[in-house]
Amino acid sequence: MSGSKKYSVSLPEDLAEAARAHVGAGGFSAYVAEALEQRVAMDKLREIVADFETDNEPLTRDEIEAARSLLRHDGGAAKGAAA
Repeated sequence: MSGSKKYSVSLPEDLAEAARAHVGAGGFSAYVAEALEQRVAMDKLREIVADFETDNEPLTRDEIEAARSLLRHDGGAAKGAAA
């Protein structure tokens, strides 16, 4: 990730306080940045899937589960699909 820049955002107070209680005041920015990074990655993944499905058949449930397994790094469904 590149350098940091300060932004002002509004968050629901209960959500922000729950996150702060979980990570402490010093880890709050990193926690929010990680959450945004994950959200952006998921949005990009949805775009990739939608783009793929415009030119191909929709993904099967097994293909989706195999991809989820790979994203979770557990390899379970991917191993089962190879058998």
